[in-house]
Parts: sequence; structure tokens; C-alpha cells
Amino acid sequence: MIGTLYSWLMRAMQPLLRRKLLRRGRAEPGYLEAMDERFGDYRQLAQPGALWIHAVSLGEARAAAILIDALRRRAPGLRLLLTHGTATGRAEGRLLLRPGDAQTWLPWDTPEAVERFLAHFRPSAGVLMETEIWPNLVAACVRHQVPLALANARLSEKSLRTSQRLSALSLPAYGALAAVWAQTEADAQRLRAAGATVSAVLGNLKFDAHPDPRQLALGRAWRAALGRPVVMLASSREGEEAALLNVLVANRERARGGQGRRATDAVADDVQWLLVPRHPQRFAEVAALAERSGFSVSRRGEWGDAPVPAQVWIGDSLGEMPLYYSLADVALLGGSFEPLGGQNLIEAAACGCPLVMGPHTFNFAEAAATADGCGAALRVRSLADGVRAALALVADAPRRQAMVAAAAGFAGAYRGAADRCAQALLALAAH
Repeated sequence: MIGTLYSWLMRAMQPLLRRKLLRRGRAEPGYLEAMDERFGDYRQLAQPGALWIHAVSLGEARAAAILIDALRRRAPGLRLLLTHGTATGRAEGRLLLRPGDAQTWLPWDTPEAVERFLAHFRPSAGVLMETEIWPNLVAACVRHQVPLALANARLSEKSLRTSQRLSALSLPAYGALAAVWAQTEADAQRLRAAGATVSAVLGNLKFDAHPDPRQLALGRAWRAALGRPVVMLASSREGEEAALLNVLVANRERARGGQGRRATDAVADDVQWLLVPRHPQRFAEVAALAERSGFSVSRRGEWGDAPVPAQVWIGDSLGEMPLYYSLADVALLGGSFEPLGGQNLIEAAACGCPLVMGPHTFNFAEAAATADGCGAALRVRSLADGVRAALALVADAPRRQAMVAAAAGFAGAYRGAADRCAQALLALAAH
């Protein structure tokens, strides 16, 4: 009964989804691309037998890239079908395609759309990256005898509680997966509580990422030439940029008022501030916010051979996080200062950037605790505390260098998940 009601609701929501995509497409034209694919209408030709990998958004697409690299090393002739849910995920996935591969949107989870998707592409097996579970899609894979796995799987306590509230839908969906490969033992325990049969704990694919050495070298060269420390708010989410700018404005007003300031206060002239929003549709919004706060602004898109001087820099490019992390002396972890779970802290460690985290890191709970424990990162209670901690670090070169060394050790200690996952996935597809 609940499954029938869910399917009816998903059908009824299709017009609302179309309108939402049209609105989103005004800011991000990628959402307007091949929109009918989201409803199971496919015009491209498809060869059966491809290995299907679903990477909903940018973070999952980057994790998928690591897995795909390991898969191609083991099976050079492998054909892939990549699906996505966001424009940034699809754009990142397009970079991974080779002749013979295909790419499409994951269909909206109605019985009819997922049936058409599987009948059209006829994949040999499928893998969902990290968290994406759709009841009708999983059930259709069982009917079509397409083994479907959840790879690099994670589940936070918050998501587990949501899953348990919707257990009539989530239990059958998790239970029908052919394999679940968890990031950590804690994730495995939560996934089991949600109804999954966990096949193995293989580690986090993101530890196997290798930052672009050219970006690292360029960022370090720019930092050396600048002559003052750089503090970055990395992969920031809505509300965090405003909170940071409010701290900087308050520090500036204290200085102007003759009240003096502590060594851990700073205005924009003391430190080069770099804001890198997580979502590209917010680049212009964040730049305008900084200008309204009274700061001069330059954007990465305006730079040529070197950054353009300004009090606040905006990192408005995709695929350049290694450049930004190597340009920064210290980074504040976006998504961790609002209850959003935090962004990928492993990437910062791999680039050798000391990290200051807020209280909300449930998306990377074990990695955050490990990074904090080994000295690669430190945790604070608020963004104001984070600013003070970052400024204390830029003034303490020995401690900062110790964190750089700890970050490198942390990033290198947990590699190997990609090869383990690739081996398991190819074995599943062969059955």
C-alpha cells in the first residue's frame, strides 16, 4: 500500500519537477539539457551491457572518477553508463567519458520512467555512489535482474533517523541491494540498522584522490608571491559567507573606533581572504554580498597569470580546489558551520592545507574525528571562533607546519579503497 501511494505521489510531482528545473535552468543552463531524460524519454542510441554508475552531484562524481580510474586499470575495454541528478554532477561526469560510454540523467522515480530507463540502456550492473536510494529504481533493478550496489556508502545518524521514519519504503529498498560497500564500520552499523546487508567495509574512495600537481604548484607560487597570509572559506554554503563577512566588518569597526584589537582579530588588509562557494549558481551572489559589506572583490574568472588585488577573492571556478587549497595558508571547512554535515575535508589534507572545522561534520564524521585527533585539523564551535583559530595559525608558523605534515600523513594512511571497490564491482557485474 505504501509503495503504491509513493508511486502515485512521484507521478503527481512530475509537473512541479519540470517547473523547478526550468527555474533552476535560468541560473544553471545545464539543468535544461535533455530534460525529457529525467522522465524516461531517451533519444540517444544505447548498447546493452555497460556498467552503470550513478553519481548524483559534484562530490559523488569526483568519487566516481576515482573508482572509474581503478576500474579502467583492471578492465581497459569497460563501457560505462553515467547518470546524474545535478548540472554540476553531469558536467563533471562528462569529463570521464570515453568512446562507447553513455551519459544521461537518472530518471525521476516513477515505475514507468525507471522501467523505460532499464529497458533502453540494459546495463550489466549498477552502482549508486554514497547515498542515493530510490525505492522504485531498486525494485525495477530486481525485476530486470540488474545487480545494484551501493558503493562508498555512508549514512549519518540524521539520515538513519529519517530512513527509520520511512521504513516501509526504505527497508525494502536497502534490503534489495545486491551489495553494500561501506566507508567505515560506523557507517556499516547504521546501514544495517536501515535494512541493508553490508557486504564489506572498503574505506573511503576520496582518500585515493591525487590533486593535480600543476594546480598545487601554481597555488603555492601565487601564495609565495603575495607576501601576506591567505585564509580560505572552502566550499562554503549559504549563511556561512555572511557570517564570515560579519566577523570581518566587526573587526574593522573595532579598529576604526579606536578600541584596539586582539592579535587574533583582523581586517581584510591583514589577511587575504578567499571565499570559494560550494555551488556555482551562488558565485555572483557571494561576490555581491562581499561588496555590500564594504570590501573590494576580485573573482578567479577575472585573473590572468596572477590574482587581481582585492580585499576579498572569490573562487568562482569548478575543478580547481587543489589550486585554492595550495594558495591558502589555512582553510575553514564549508558546510561545517551550519548544520549541513561539512564538505570533503580529505581533499584539503591531500593538498597539505591545515583545516579548521565547525561543529557539523556528520557527512565525514569518522574522517573529521581522525583528522582532529592526529593534528591535521582542529574543531571550533562557531565561525567567529574559526576565524580566530585560523588567524592564530597563520601567526604560528611552527604549529602550522606541524599541521601540514599531519595532513599529509592523514591523507596517505587510508588509501586503497578504490582498488578494493573496483575488484568487488567487477566481480558483481560478472555474475
